[in-house]
Amino acid sequence: MNLPNAKPPIAVIGSISECELDAYVSLLNQGLPSERFVSESNLNDEQKAHCDIAIVANPSAEQLSKFTSLIWVHSLWAGVEKLSSQCTNSTFKIVRLVDPSLSKVMSEAALAWTLYLHRNMPAYAKQQTQRVWSSLPYCPPESKTIGILGIGELGKASALRLAENGFKVIGWSRHEKAISGIHCYHGQAGLDLVLKSTDILISLLPLTPSTHHVLGRKNLAKMQKNSAIINFSRGPIIDAEALLNQLDSGHISHAVLDVFDEEPLAQTSPLWEHEHVTVLPHISAPTQRESACNIVINNIKMYRQNGTIAPHIDTNRGY
Repeated sequence: MNLPNAKPPIAVIGSISECELDAYVSLLNQGLPSERFVSESNLNDEQKAHCDIAIVANPSAEQLSKFTSLIWVHSLWAGVEKLSSQCTNSTFKIVRLVDPSLSKVMSEAALAWTLYLHRNMPAYAKQQTQRVWSSLPYCPPESKTIGILGIGELGKASALRLAENGFKVIGWSRHEKAISGIHCYHGQAGLDLVLKSTDILISLLPLTPSTHHVLGRKNLAKMQKNSAIINFSRGPIIDAEALLNQLDSGHISHAVLDVFDEEPLAQTSPLWEHEHVTVLPHISAPTQRESACNIVINNIKMYRQNGTIAPHIDTNRGY
């Protein structure tokens, strides 16, 4: 039971392992000893009902249902579409993780897997299985156009890093944006232009009702022949069946997929063995635990000092 006038504990809730959850609890308590961070499993129902702040990592609706006094929650992930969709009727604010180190890690992945496709690594891997010794034509990065769908913090960092390495980079977002040195487009007309102009398309879009299957049959068909796709956003951004059809027909040359409709990817999925698909286990930009905890701590300090909640998402838009 909470003591009179004592601050309620800050709950740490997530669908991650207890060991990982405990590691977050430990770092948060070390970094902000004026607060008491407690994992959900160590709180009774009365304590849960009094918590006004929670730190979350993809919690389920059932886990959140007993926290009836929440004012705001801070996600440990950049992606909050699941949290947003299950909290449309909730009154608390959702703060997503905006971490410069996460942007750096994502830009590293964008460059690495763009180079993987640009330097024909899938073709060389196939040649190795066939014991074929043959060099493929080299093209300089300046000859390739990389299109990035979603030019928020992660997309901007990725676009600039790719441009620094010589690629021509164009970006798309729902609403007009500007990035120095990057041609940015928006709206359906802008999307059509990016799809038709791109050699390698990278998705960093948030998952919302308007972006669900945005890369479906019609839009995938607009991509130029032999172009490739990298999906670092969320699985349902791409219609997997439509993508397989385009890969089988040869219209799209290769897909690097780090995210899927359901994770882990089912053992029966045809994506595992498709010769033109590279499957990754959601590793493009993992949360950096120490950095994330520092951001959470600073946002809680700000709230305690002046009641300001860090920038939070619009649940209607989903980001």
